[in-house]
Amino acid sequence: MASLLTKSQGNAQVKEKVYAWEGKDRTGKTVRGELRAGGEAIVNVTLRRQGILVTKVKKKAYRSGKKITDKDLTLFTRQLATMMKAGVPLLQAFDIVGKGHANPSMSKLIMDLRNDVETGTSLNNAFRKYPLYFDPLFCNLVGAGEQAGILEDLLTRLAIYKEKTLAIKAKIKSALMYPISILAIAFVVTAVIMIWVVPAFKEVFKTFGADLPAPTLIVMAISEFFVAYWWLIFGSLFGALYFFFQSWKRSVKMQQSMDRLLLRLPIFGAVIRKATIARWTRTLSTMFAAGVPLVEALDSVGGASGNFVYMEATRKIQLEVSTGTSLTLSMQNVNVFPNMVIQMVQIGEESGSLDAMLGKVADFFEDEVDEAVAALSSLMEPLIMVVLGVLIGGLVIAMYMPIFKLGSVV
Repeated sequence: MASLLTKSQGNAQVKEKVYAWEGKDRTGKTVRGELRAGGEAIVNVTLRRQGILVTKVKKKAYRSGKKITDKDLTLFTRQLATMMKAGVPLLQAFDIVGKGHANPSMSKLIMDLRNDVETGTSLNNAFRKYPLYFDPLFCNLVGAGEQAGILEDLLTRLAIYKEKTLAIKAKIKSALMYPISILAIAFVVTAVIMIWVVPAFKEVFKTFGADLPAPTLIVMAISEFFVAYWWLIFGSLFGALYFFFQSWKRSVKMQQSMDRLLLRLPIFGAVIRKATIARWTRTLSTMFAAGVPLVEALDSVGGASGNFVYMEATRKIQLEVSTGTSLTLSMQNVNVFPNMVIQMVQIGEESGSLDAMLGKVADFFEDEVDEAVAALSSLMEPLIMVVLGVLIGGLVIAMYMPIFKLGSVV
């Protein structure tokens, strides 16, 4: 008995791989396929039992694909929900989605999930093995769907939720990245002018034998500093950016401070706040509609909001709700939600349609984010043009002023 247990434990530690095989069936027809197994010998034995004479077995090497993104996971959720809605069996749905995915890393993840489900693991527990890709909210909803027998409906809700969340993130990123990229390009262009163009003008001005205008002298002094210390300027800039992003990634206090600061930004703060409220209400609506108890649902809502201020507020709300306080009063006490949100939640609690009201609030704030991003884009373009015009135009005028002065004297 002990030897059998040892043998089974040894087999369990064997890492299974995917093998592409080719052979002939009982009728002599050539057949091909793929099989996940611990080795070529196991592939041969398995196929021989199926009446297939194996002629070729080759281990299938997965290419090192790109990093798995939120977009990949959203697409996978939508495809799986569509397949199950159409009545395709779960394992077959995994096969279709996994083999047709453009990212090899995502294909491997899907096939690993398929293997877990095939060996008897529930879909919920299979997802929980990969917390890097599937958060507690995702796993809780899948688990609720499996228990209630409405997995395809909850997968559809999850797909809609992830699509809307991804769309909001993309809009916020586009609103922030446009001015940042333009300003970065402006800095590079200015540095090029200071290091290479202005010194050339300086050599020309030496032959003038006249006093140079004050703006020209200032630009030339800045240029001399750039030429002498360009390595220090660029090194300090890139070092500061690297330190900032590493601190933001690893330091919890830094993340908390940045989350508070982002909400207080003059122009972008309002957009970020609306996007956070939209995610918060969308998440709670999705979980509550799936039948997850309110206190348990609030566990996932705080993290899904993506902001520390709202995460802390959610913890306080959860604590008060667990002691019998209404959701409306709890949200009012934390003082981070607009009156409209609180009033809609109150109507939802009184009418017994909290999930529908939260969904309407999420729709409203998603539309608000769309309008705010569109307004920001139209506002930022002229502002950036003015900044670039003043910066680059000022440099050009400062360097041409001595030439204009010389022309007037002549």
